[in-house]
Amino acid sequence: MEYRRVGNSGIKVSEISLGAWLTFGETLGQEETRACLKVALDNGINFIDMADVYAHGEAERFVGKALKDLGVRRQDVVLSSKVYWPMSDNVNDRGLSRKHIFESVHQSLKRIGTDYLDFYFCHRYDPETPLEEVVRAMDDLVHQGKVLYWGTSVWSAGQISDAVELAGKLNAYRPQVEQPRYNMFDRHIETEGILQTCAQNGIGITVFSPLAQGILTGKYLHGIPKDSRAARMPWLSEEEAISYSTKVEELSVIAGDLGISLSQLALAWILRRKEISTVITGASRPEHIVSNAKASGIKLSSDVLETIEAILS
Repeated sequence: MEYRRVGNSGIKVSEISLGAWLTFGETLGQEETRACLKVALDNGINFIDMADVYAHGEAERFVGKALKDLGVRRQDVVLSSKVYWPMSDNVNDRGLSRKHIFESVHQSLKRIGTDYLDFYFCHRYDPETPLEEVVRAMDDLVHQGKVLYWGTSVWSAGQISDAVELAGKLNAYRPQVEQPRYNMFDRHIETEGILQTCAQNGIGITVFSPLAQGILTGKYLHGIPKDSRAARMPWLSEEEAISYSTKVEELSVIAGDLGISLSQLALAWILRRKEISTVITGASRPEHIVSNAKASGIKLSSDVLETIEAILS
């Protein structure tokens, strides 16, 4: 496993990381969660990404218990969570108000069983809360030692720039990391200035959905299984998944020629960008983690990258 700095910060994360979205506490029980985390740690993965809304808090609880059962030292892992989405019907139990941020981080810390988070993400931009309120709240959490670095998730380039600029004016801790969606079939961060904005401001990038909800594993070439993660994504129709079939088949040939899996090719393709700090992968079985971890360190030649670009364009 190779490691990268998160932007200009001093902290380093594994190139391949493990996310809790749609798995831990939802489709996977406590024992399966423990097994996945053990394999991840054994293969050099040190970054575990969570959010309060994942399985409505159960993902954090499951991961925390698994780490405790495994006897993992807190300093040996990088843990993150997020805040924004509603956690109840309470009108204030949502968004990025100071009240919700403070109450949410306390609940996340309690569920995970830790004193601090390495990263705490604003899970979306909140147009109803003044940005100054958000920046000051995050700055206070850093000063209190409950959060080491704060970041954004699925924010536009302009919103990220505004946060950085405002933090500078307030002499507050600025965002150090952005978590966007990015894969071979969704490259909006390249065209919308997010990559460039993060690079210019020394902000690291931890991307999610690197395999396009499993499309880039090749398992949906003949349709979407009813028990798959993609089947639970209402925005991904079976027709859309199948429409990628030709490109997936062509990419599979390239992967075969290189002696790697299609998933490993897709992950290595993302890591070709120096702006990317880590690729967050999901896994329902330990063997998925072992395979994904092997993508770290794979270097794709310029010829291979040109061939991939021709397929994707």
